[in-house]
Amino acid sequence: MFVDHVTINIKAGTGGNGMVAFRREKYEPNGGPAGGDGGRGGSVIFKVDEGLRTLMDFRYNQKFKAPAGQNGGIKSMTGRSATDKVIFVPQGTTLIDDETNTVIADLTNPGDEIVAAAGGRGGRGNIHFASPTHPAPEIAENGEPGEERRVRLELKLLADVGLIGFPSVGKSTLLAAITSAKPKIADYHFTTLTPNLGMVKLADGRDFAVADLPGLIEGAADGVGLGIEFLRHIERTRVLLHLIDVSGFEARDPYDDFLKINAELAKYDPELLNRPQIVVATKMDLPDSTAHFEELKAKLATDTTLKSAPILMAISSVTHEGLTPLIEKTATLLDETPVFPIKGIDDLEMKIQTNLEDEPAFTIDQAEDGTWVLSGRKLERLYMMADLDHEDSILRFSRQLRGMGVDDALRERGAKNGDLVAIDDFTFEFVE
Repeated sequence: MFVDHVTINIKAGTGGNGMVAFRREKYEPNGGPAGGDGGRGGSVIFKVDEGLRTLMDFRYNQKFKAPAGQNGGIKSMTGRSATDKVIFVPQGTTLIDDETNTVIADLTNPGDEIVAAAGGRGGRGNIHFASPTHPAPEIAENGEPGEERRVRLELKLLADVGLIGFPSVGKSTLLAAITSAKPKIADYHFTTLTPNLGMVKLADGRDFAVADLPGLIEGAADGVGLGIEFLRHIERTRVLLHLIDVSGFEARDPYDDFLKINAELAKYDPELLNRPQIVVATKMDLPDSTAHFEELKAKLATDTTLKSAPILMAISSVTHEGLTPLIEKTATLLDETPVFPIKGIDDLEMKIQTNLEDEPAFTIDQAEDGTWVLSGRKLERLYMMADLDHEDSILRFSRQLRGMGVDDALRERGAKNGDLVAIDDFTFEFVE
């Protein structure tokens, strides 16, 4: 089964907790702090596997979690860092953050990889908190939580040329005639239910990939039929072969078909009309094709739908008439046409986009029972890394809150001595 878009959940591993420990040896009665640091949590990495052609595996497995780092140990021993979780995807996969709808990465080259969710760093042990005024601190940090995301995967075929047109105009037949692909062909609409890909090799050594994009009909960009499912695959193509049936067998106007298909492309992405387009009149071996071809030629001569004038060519995939000139012209256009950027992808270095810097450090709300509720990703991350099992750590956490401006903000909102304040499941009293 061909699957080209899925949504999955990924979670990086939490860092290991730092340890509170002290040296206790026979001849070292005051050995000092010796708690080790926690190991780093595993990251979630997406990597291209050239052997994959579909996202089918993700249909049945939609949750991926990297392991957590090991906790720190005694004698200043650092915990072991976790191994990364590597997820293999087909070449041509685009990763999109499902919450913000921003593109994370576009994995188009062999070996491309991206850290989509970074593992949390390990918490520090109490060896880091010793000072001349506090030589035996009972302070340690919990491991930093790993990043968690809901990611949308979209596979866009890596084809140089896209075959577009109404059903039954001969796209699959042409693909079979000029490549070694073996698409299913029959005399009824929607024979092709999944995109087919084939390679064309010319005698002069040039070659290019061709994709047959099925189900494109009027209304496809609005979700009618199958077209919207496969329009994304056109985004990577540099040249479009627009096949039009001029046989008259279905009593349709060829020029009207040309306008309708291009209208669907424009609805999906107006930039698609800027790409070179060869209008291919098919089924020229049938009796009335020549007359319909001349009518189409006359109408296209004055057409302004496309940015550049369309090139009109006539073929018969059954008799192979016109196929050689068509593939030669297509190859020439490809040599002259640059690669078009994928919509929404601005970060070519594939750096993870985070919005933490733009968010406030914390927010304050008041529950119905009068409890002040503190929230915010920065504050909650600080809370999760606080080891509240030791009094020294609690005092350090309170100093951190004060340094963030939480105390002053609570006073401005009207908090009084003895009021309850909650962070997640931790509740404490506000003290002036």
